[in-house]
Order: sequence, then structure tokens, then C-alpha cells
Amino acid sequence: MIEGLAALGTLSPSLSAGAPASSAAPAEGVSFEEALGQAIGSAVDTLQTGEAFAIQGVQGAATPMKVVESMMDAQRSLQSVLAIRDRIVSAYQEIARMAI
Repeated sequence: MIEGLAALGTLSPSLSAGAPASSAAPAEGVSFEEALGQAIGSAVDTLQTGEAFAIQGVQGAATPMKVVESMMDAQRSLQSVLAIRDRIVSAYQEIARMAI
């Protein structure tokens, strides 16, 4: 999925028929692609950490409190990713319904 997002960086906006052909200064800050990639990477890291603590909890190497904290963090990350996915699907469906 992240590899697919990297391909978005190669796309360039097309000029409209009446728009002047001037080069605009690059926008400062983080692009949407970078922000989405960072959010997904952070969610994956949180899920992996939760999984590692769950395994340590089964083995008795981690305290139950730490296991619960890491699992709650993983659950929040997963819910956030699912909410973003739902919004993206909803936006796509709305665009698909538009008349051309």
C-alpha cells in the first residue's frame, strides 16, 4: 500500500485551458503523501509493538499493565486507520456519482 502511495509523487497537475503557464513556488511543509505515509508507518509500528508486548505477556516477561497499554494503543491506531479508509472510500464513491 505504501509503495502505491509513492507513485502519487510522480503525478503532476495538468494546467487548465485558461490558466497561465507560470511556475509556482513549491508548497512548504509536509505533502499529503508524506503525511499519510507517516501515519500508516506509525500505525504499523504501534501494532507491531502491541503484538510484541502481547507475546511477552504470554511468556510472563511483561507486566499485565504494559500489555494492556500496548494493546489499547494498537486498538486506537487500528480504529484511526479504519476511519481514514472509510473516509477515502466515501470520497471516492461521491466522486464516482458525480455527473460528467
